[in-house]
Amino acid sequence: MSGSQEYPFERNRYYPGKMLTSVDFQAEQNYYINKSRFLNGMMYGSGIVCGFGVYSLDDQSILIESGVGLDGRGREIILDSSVVKKLSAIEGFEELSGDKACLKIRYQEKDVHSVYAVGHTEGDKEYEYNRISEGYELFLTDPDDTDSAYDFESEFLTREVLFESENFVGEVQMPATVCKGRNVKIVLEIKKKTAADVELSCRGILEIPVFLTPGGEHEMEINIEDLRLNEGETFKKDYWVSVMESELEETDVILRSGSAAAFEDGAAIGASANFTIKVRLSHAGPLELVSRETGKINLEMRTQGAMGDAIALADIRMVRTEGAYIIEDIREADIKHYVISPAQELTRNQYISYYVKDVELKDRKETQGRALPEARIERNREFENIATGTLEIPLGRNAREGDIRYSGEIAHGLGKGNVYVEVGYDFVSDDPEMGLNAKSTIYGNPELFSRQNDHLVDVETGVKVLNDKGSFVVAARLLRNVDYLELTFRWVAIRFPAGEDLQMTEDYYDKSISVDTPTVVMGTKESHFFGVRYNNMKPCSITYELTSPGSGEISSDGIYTAPTREGVYEIRVYCTDMPVICTYAYAIVKKQMLDDTRPGETNPEETGK
Repeated sequence: MSGSQEYPFERNRYYPGKMLTSVDFQAEQNYYINKSRFLNGMMYGSGIVCGFGVYSLDDQSILIESGVGLDGRGREIILDSSVVKKLSAIEGFEELSGDKACLKIRYQEKDVHSVYAVGHTEGDKEYEYNRISEGYELFLTDPDDTDSAYDFESEFLTREVLFESENFVGEVQMPATVCKGRNVKIVLEIKKKTAADVELSCRGILEIPVFLTPGGEHEMEINIEDLRLNEGETFKKDYWVSVMESELEETDVILRSGSAAAFEDGAAIGASANFTIKVRLSHAGPLELVSRETGKINLEMRTQGAMGDAIALADIRMVRTEGAYIIEDIREADIKHYVISPAQELTRNQYISYYVKDVELKDRKETQGRALPEARIERNREFENIATGTLEIPLGRNAREGDIRYSGEIAHGLGKGNVYVEVGYDFVSDDPEMGLNAKSTIYGNPELFSRQNDHLVDVETGVKVLNDKGSFVVAARLLRNVDYLELTFRWVAIRFPAGEDLQMTEDYYDKSISVDTPTVVMGTKESHFFGVRYNNMKPCSITYELTSPGSGEISSDGIYTAPTREGVYEIRVYCTDMPVICTYAYAIVKKQMLDDTRPGETNPEETGK
């Protein structure tokens, strides 16, 4: 905001013999006041911290509850007790141009406590105000006069127009960068531009090569049926997809050519023929991406993005007649902007827990009401069928030769099925050659090594694997008396292949892949995603290649871009590790078709009919 900049900051420099005047003391105050307001704006932004509820008491009066807010310059606005006001008594009522009003509050200073000015000279004021009271002022404006903040999301989100008419505009938007292996939200946003009473329906199909829908598909239909909105109202519909682990650094989200359509009261309106959204793929987590994006907003942009000197509290709708009015409705939703306060973090997290499920807790196995211990499992992604970890078996103080002790039920993490588990005794002993304590593990009978180490425990072990539960239990029998309170064991679990896992890679019988749309008609330079279906086989890595030069371009994730000349072009699609399993797709490329010709139909002029 112009005229609101209160930096760079200057503070008093004191030195022996300096004469201090009112100007110096004012500079001292300004330094700390402006620094505090600057930090308020940078750390918290502007909006309501708490309170400021607005309620109708009768046909002409409203109640504003006590509250705290921060304006666009970081100044605290404090309403220390609830107030009741007649709407017509609030500043700005007479200037309203219609039957709607926006109630706002702003910071206000007043000079108070008049005192005699000692030592005043001729021409100076005989009385001065001794204090400045920091308060507030309520006022009304037309709803259209509300300050608009700078859109910080414009660089974080990427968007394309799905359809637009005189009454509506619909956009598809999503983050410009997504996190590999995480979920991401694609949003269909529809805005109403006019007050016309019309009903909207729309649809389209997005091709998402590196994303998966909840149903495991690489395409997603977006649609809205029979939507009605008020002027200026916005409707959003969320579509969640998961990002696959890929070596790619970027991908495309494509609106399938000719799939978009929109209707107002059953009549078709203009819809996009085709668009491509470029999306970057990152190994960074969501918090890192968001922090990086918000942190790069510079100081000028933050200043420009401040909401203004006033805070909106509510929209009020009235029924007005000549010389009179009746309060009809008070709306606070979507009007108030709240500041996230650290003091409210605990309460906010408790409330959010009712809406957000921690997906890390799903599929947790339980036994007799207690979760199975994971026993400090160590996994390497290169060896998905092997797991290892440690476990303890408590002996107690009265363990003697021949006693049998059991571990708890241990989840090995390899899932259900045929799993082999081996257990070894873990111990630490002195190593005279190395001159330090060495950690060792003995698999089998420790008694065979007891002559080499007096600290070994002679113990016999057995393992019971619960194949249907994905867990195991270890039993240990003492072969002689010990003074230990517990024994530590190292375990190794190996999953044996069974069923479909036993299929050999050389056996290709009844396995095949097919393209979702093997033949597609498209315009020059248009893009299309060739999705693949797997028949009698598990999904695997796919390679796409053009069979002849000059056939356009095909990306590694299956997005084909047509060349500038017409023709029929062939694309070979095969399993990367099993090239013998392959199929073909064909792109029929034509010049831009007439408006009344849809993809897949023949233009009569081209055939001479």
